[in-house]
Amino acid sequence: MHREITRDPRPKDVYFFATCLVDLFCPEAGMDAIELLEREGIAVHFPENQTCCGQPAYTSGYADEARAVAQVQMALFPEDWPIVVPSGSCAGMMRHHYHKLFADDASLKAKADALAERVFELSEFLLEVLAVQWKESSTGRRPTTVALHTSCSARREMGTHVHARALLDSLPGVTVVTQSHESECCGFGGTFSLKHPAISGAMAGDKADALKESGAETFLSADCGCLLNINHTLQKRKDAFQGKHLATFLRERTEPAGTGDEA
Repeated sequence: MHREITRDPRPKDVYFFATCLVDLFCPEAGMDAIELLEREGIAVHFPENQTCCGQPAYTSGYADEARAVAQVQMALFPEDWPIVVPSGSCAGMMRHHYHKLFADDASLKAKADALAERVFELSEFLLEVLAVQWKESSTGRRPTTVALHTSCSARREMGTHVHARALLDSLPGVTVVTQSHESECCGFGGTFSLKHPAISGAMAGDKADALKESGAETFLSADCGCLLNINHTLQKRKDAFQGKHLATFLRERTEPAGTGDEA
């Protein structure tokens, strides 16, 4: 959950772990996240051999396969730099579960524990490590109302719904409304949506209804799995209401005047 973070001096370099869903389905969210970091003067390093964090195999009971994937990922971050992840779900896997995978190997467990201390979900890193100040750049944009959906892992393992909400609350002209299914799962759950499509679909429908009924102009999520699931549910209904990744909204809303979107 929440942890005390003391990083002094401010880091100059970070690794960016994009996640496989960002890489394959939402690359713009990854690029927007990188832009947010670079605007803060951070040098962003992207290990090209990164793949999956191993969570799908791990949560499906394939511990050996998850270990193989996790071991490869851990080797990609040799420098003692923070590892920023635009997903609370994948960040939660790396921070809270890698050490469990290697519980019987003292050397690898030590590496996993050391890596866990460097893993940050994007909004957590922006707020607690960089202490971003965007008020000046976002002033003057049209008022907007948004609803926030936080993945189950991000909310319950990482506690990053708090960070996302704080970032949004700091933006002039942005009103965050609370949806009636705030803490409920959207039905994605990785392989859950494949194994139990009818249940997953019903859950996604309930979530889509709650987000629309909130009165928000759009909804935001920091996890692409949830975002894809809810957006596709709405698309099947031929509903124009769609969500954005939190990084995209933050990038648009804080773009220096005259250089980007007027979100």
